[in-house]
Amino acid sequence: MTVERNLLRSILKLTKRGPIEKTLISRDAQIPVQIADDMLKDFSKAGFVQLRGKVIEASLNQRVKIAIHAVRLGADFESVCNFLEWNEFEKIAATTFEFNYFNVIKGLRFKGAGRRWEVDVLGCREPIIVSADCKHWHQGWTRSAITKTIDAQVKRTQALANAVPTLREKIGLADWKEATLIPMVLSLFPALLKFYRNTPVVPILQLQDFLNELPAHIDSMTHFFAHL
Repeated sequence: MTVERNLLRSILKLTKRGPIEKTLISRDAQIPVQIADDMLKDFSKAGFVQLRGKVIEASLNQRVKIAIHAVRLGADFESVCNFLEWNEFEKIAATTFEFNYFNVIKGLRFKGAGRRWEVDVLGCREPIIVSADCKHWHQGWTRSAITKTIDAQVKRTQALANAVPTLREKIGLADWKEATLIPMVLSLFPALLKFYRNTPVVPILQLQDFLNELPAHIDSMTHFFAHL
């Protein structure tokens, strides 16, 4: 377990800037080359990495899978997350939305209800707008922390629903007649609560399934209407 965990941490650390030679991975993890090579082949079969001769590389999704698996094997959560860039988490979310035919806006800033707001990731597919708050540094959230995060996201999305008529050009809704806005929280790890106030907390690797099932469950979730 310890050897596997250390190798995963080194992969995550060294692929941060792109492909890396396998020998550098084994050296950083302090694992004999042959043992590291055998484990890398197993990781490749499991879908954690790609092997290109003497080079190893990991996609955005694979790096998240590596981080999750390393922590499950006992790696320190904070140190593992230090090897993940903030924008990697948002890029994975954006890519998943786009794969499901949503137009994506990251870091949307707007004014409403007498203050300024910002939405991490906005996914738009007529007539649905998903307003996502990305919380990737949290493991083992307390119930109060989760409920506070969700309460804030619900308020943020409600403010956005009220502001959407003035933002329609900015966010590409010129031809829309109405919109249904759905608040959600995206997390790196599964949270203690899956729902609070009918608002979902979705682990990033389950986002694809969530979006597939979303149209059938909108009425049972917190949502806001905007007439455009």
